[in-house]
Amino acid sequence: MIRVVLPFHLRTLARLDGEAVLRVAGSVTLRSALDALEAAYPMLRGTIRDHTTFQRRPFIRFFAAGRDFSNEPMDVPLPASVAAGVEPLLIVGAIAGG
Repeated sequence: MIRVVLPFHLRTLARLDGEAVLRVAGSVTLRSALDALEAAYPMLRGTIRDHTTFQRRPFIRFFAAGRDFSNEPMDVPLPASVAAGVEPLLIVGAIAGG
């Protein structure tokens, strides 16, 4: 089981009060974690990654075990502490402006 922390607006959309706890089949990668998240909460499809390309949406960032995974390939394995559910995968809404 993995834990996923979402930003407030996505938690509201998914009707989650806290973090999502998901079962991921096979190796725990960013892709498999997002696949499990979208399978459990279909209303999130297209909000975190593009429907067609499956690339990360602008202004969405991924963090795990103190490391930024936002620009990593989707099939990169997540840290063992995330795969074991000890630490969460953080999906963060980035802010831009001047």
